[in-house]
Amino acid sequence: MTERRVRRPRLPGRRAAWLRSASKRPRPVKSAAPPAAEPAQPSPAALAVRPVGPDDGSIVHTALYRDGVRVGTPATLPETLRELRELRGGMAWIGLHRPTEEEVIALAEEFDLHPLAVEDALEAHQRPKLERYGETLFVVLRAARYLDAPEDIEFGELHVFVGPDFVITVRHGAAPDLSAVRHRMEESPELLSLGPEAVLYAILDAVVDGYAPVVAGVHNDIEEIEAEVFLGDPEVSRRIYELAREIVEFQRAARPMVGMLNGLMAGFAKYRTDEELQRYLRDVADHVTHTSERVDASRQALADILTVNATLVTQQQNAEMRALAEAGFEQNEEIKKISSWAAILFAPTLVGTIYGMNFDEMPELHWAFGYPFAILLMAVVCISLYFVFKRRDWL
Repeated sequence: MTERRVRRPRLPGRRAAWLRSASKRPRPVKSAAPPAAEPAQPSPAALAVRPVGPDDGSIVHTALYRDGVRVGTPATLPETLRELRELRGGMAWIGLHRPTEEEVIALAEEFDLHPLAVEDALEAHQRPKLERYGETLFVVLRAARYLDAPEDIEFGELHVFVGPDFVITVRHGAAPDLSAVRHRMEESPELLSLGPEAVLYAILDAVVDGYAPVVAGVHNDIEEIEAEVFLGDPEVSRRIYELAREIVEFQRAARPMVGMLNGLMAGFAKYRTDEELQRYLRDVADHVTHTSERVDASRQALADILTVNATLVTQQQNAEMRALAEAGFEQNEEIKKISSWAAILFAPTLVGTIYGMNFDEMPELHWAFGYPFAILLMAVVCISLYFVFKRRDWL
């Protein structure tokens, strides 16, 4: 089940004004010359960003790295921006969790983020994609994790801005655990020294690795459903439908990553990606392709199970209808026998009733052969009816 975000009140005036000004203003040309001795001061918007504290629910972590080693952990975003300007050849990694609009706009102004990407980052429920705006990559990822107790899939959304000297992660939802990604990268300084693209690789790898337990959980659910189908569980159809919806949602999260990684690999030569990093990204591409294929196979298997379940239900219904038809046929045969014997017994009753009326003017009442004639008439009628019903297989 996808985790839903409670949408904060929109600030149309300030946001619209910033988007218009950002789209019209000329983009600054970044110089290759070293920064001046006097560092530039952060903008007023950046200074308005709240400091990192125990009660802060948006800013998760900020850190500065150089040559793969952490060289600073600023307490506030303005300090991060100031120290990044002073740090030559360094990189900032800023992590946000459901940030406010002011925080995202402040970062957009400082790092010259494209307004369209910022607008996507402010709103969750985006499709997975990879877009390049000049020197900045904007990546939207859908993370997933399998919950054993409810046998459900929980989805999270992650937006990543990757620039020449910064990585900004905007997380909507519980997954993925970026603290583990940060810890892993800090333990591999030779990989972290490759720059922001290495951080992007680590995030992609964490998201793709998180898909493996989901695929395993879905596979176990399918096996349980198969057993329930052949046991004739009447509730299995509902479970098949619910799992099919989760698999479709999972496909929407995993399948676009194949194209995203193919796009990254297509730009290796153009953007001079490090060869070692190319190998790591190809490995992630192989994993996500394998995951996508397994998800497709799971969906096909679930569709086959649904077909088998429908066939079994139809067969069961046909068997029940056949049993009802056979019971009706047997009941009809019994009714025919009862009706036949009733008709046979009715004939002598009718004759006896007529001759039991004792009218004085009845011609056969005083006849010497009247009684034998009545008995013979009864016998003839009964025997005739018996042979008629016997020929028609009623008896």
